Amino acid sequence: MHEGDHGILTSPDYAEANRLKRYKKFIFPVSLLILITLSAIQSVSGLLENHVDLAIIPMLLGGGFITYTTLISTIDKKQITAGLLVVIALFASAIAGEYLAASIAAFIMISGEFLEDLTLAKTRNAVKELIELVPNEACAFRHNQWVEIPIYQIRLDDLILVKPGERIPIDGQIVKGNAVVNESALTGESMPADKTVEDMVFAGTINEMGAIEVTVTKVGGDTAIGRIIDVVYQAQENKGRTQRVADRFAQYFTPLILAVAAIIFFTTLAVHQNFDQLGAFATGLSTVGFIPETDPEILRKIAVINVTAVLLIACPCALVLATPTAVIASVGNAAKKGVLIKGGITVETAGQIDTICFDKTGTLTCGKPQVVAFESFGVKSEQKVLQLALTAEIQSEHPVAKAIINYAQNQGVEPESINQFEQVFGIGVKATLNPDQEIWVGNWRILEQDWIAPNPLANKFLKLQESEGKTALLVALNGQILGGIAVADTVKPNASQTIKKLYQTGIKNIIMLTGDNETNARAIAKQVGIDTVKAALLPEEKLEVIRQIQSENRIVAMVGDGINDAPALMLSDVGIAMGAAGTDVAIASADIVLMNDNLELMHNILSLSRRTLGIIRQNILGFAVGMNVIGILLAGSGILSPIMAAVVHNISSAFVVLNSARLLRFGEIEHRH
Repeated sequence: MHEGDHGILTSPDYAEANRLKRYKKFIFPVSLLILITLSAIQSVSGLLENHVDLAIIPMLLGGGFITYTTLISTIDKKQITAGLLVVIALFASAIAGEYLAASIAAFIMISGEFLEDLTLAKTRNAVKELIELVPNEACAFRHNQWVEIPIYQIRLDDLILVKPGERIPIDGQIVKGNAVVNESALTGESMPADKTVEDMVFAGTINEMGAIEVTVTKVGGDTAIGRIIDVVYQAQENKGRTQRVADRFAQYFTPLILAVAAIIFFTTLAVHQNFDQLGAFATGLSTVGFIPETDPEILRKIAVINVTAVLLIACPCALVLATPTAVIASVGNAAKKGVLIKGGITVETAGQIDTICFDKTGTLTCGKPQVVAFESFGVKSEQKVLQLALTAEIQSEHPVAKAIINYAQNQGVEPESINQFEQVFGIGVKATLNPDQEIWVGNWRILEQDWIAPNPLANKFLKLQESEGKTALLVALNGQILGGIAVADTVKPNASQTIKKLYQTGIKNIIMLTGDNETNARAIAKQVGIDTVKAALLPEEKLEVIRQIQSENRIVAMVGDGINDAPALMLSDVGIAMGAAGTDVAIASADIVLMNDNLELMHNILSLSRRTLGIIRQNILGFAVGMNVIGILLAGSGILSPIMAAVVHNISSAFVVLNSARLLRFGEIEHRH
């Protein structure tokens, strides 16, 4: 199970190192800003006229950092990145002596990188949580006695004893005993499964009732939980890093600007050298105060200054800020609503989702069995039937019994005293009040007992409740069936409305993926308004469904809360975890976490993500590109000096920030209403 690969991921020292690294990144841009401010004061006041220009220091520091990171990034990605144009502009500024302009451009670029790093920082400790589900030791039969041995010493065909309350350490087959096993860690289903001889049990699941002896069939990485761990690793490795918008755009933008700069350089030389031959164009230039220069050295400097101004105003600072500022604003907006978004790539991808896959238990449903139907068949009052059911179940620890107990106590019912209690495997419970009164609460198998009187109402109740995917129980006293109780995992109150809103948002496909049986799954899907259901799925089968959908060029979101959902959350384009009830591994594996378990936030976050995507496009096309085009024309003609070019391009960056800030208030009016 990759035991040697994940230690660093769970190390406190590793987390502390990451925090220190972020603090150091914060110190650098602040230091540059201080140095640039001092340089500007020096330039305005004329201080230290006969000394070195202070602007050289932040230019060298910032420029050196940008040059190094751009070189590494270019080698790593084997393509042109957004930083290349900045490096060229910085070198041109240094040659032209425009140190302050270069320092300002470097600061804006580094600040944008810093903001993006903060936004994209995230850690994943999913594998640790999975491994902790498997106990370190097991009780094995060795040398004619039961002994505790380390789990790594367990071999195939060994005999293992699993006591009540213990986690099962291996996959195996029961050879002796009965048990009630909570398999929610593997299947995500809240209802425990009754297990008996020849049934399979799985590592990481919990034996809630009964001692069992198990023959080992799989150990370590071959177990079901081991396969899930492997899948999480594979999903982490296969989920490729999406390139930033700035870098993708830079592949085309940078060569274009370099070509424009070259044209401006030679055009400037040509205009000055051939001014007398330009006729009407020369007359036009004269009217705006254009004075031709003939000295070759001065002429080259003018051309270099014009090119420097073009490169500075074309620096992709606004382009670099276009995405992270919008992301930070949307992440802040989401945080106020109780939603954790783990990165800028997530926001961009979430804005393009067209298919959502929902887990059932704990996501669309509450994740706990509850009494959903109770009926007396007329022999006794409802109050009396409920009292008998409570009396029989009060000593049971089965989750179904707990649901009945909670329901009865909420109705103000008190149990009677009993002389004897018995858990009857495969049927239910039996309680004896006195030698003449025996209460049974059990499933349909009660009807097969010879001492039970037939009751058509009981058959009707069972058929109706089981057709709707509910667990139906009958209450009997001295062989006479008095009533029925149905227990089920209930749908969350806002689930149906959420599904409806998601369709209205523009989601084309909504699918339920669950490990539950077909009947239960379709009953829940019908209640919430989901048409497509894929039931009885193992974790790896959920992955196959997601891969199939992705192969159809759809952008897929997976919504879940269980450990069994972790691989699907990792593999999907956007994994969304229900945080309040979700397991740690699901939260660590997800890209978006709904901290307060409110499904309605799904609609809000997807709408916010789509709005964020729109703002990013506005920032790129409107401010980063549009203003740059105008600025390049002015700088190329000599109207804007390098320092003015740096200021103008920083103004476009400011517009990007202000435009992105609108996302902080997105949805407030709707939320108030």
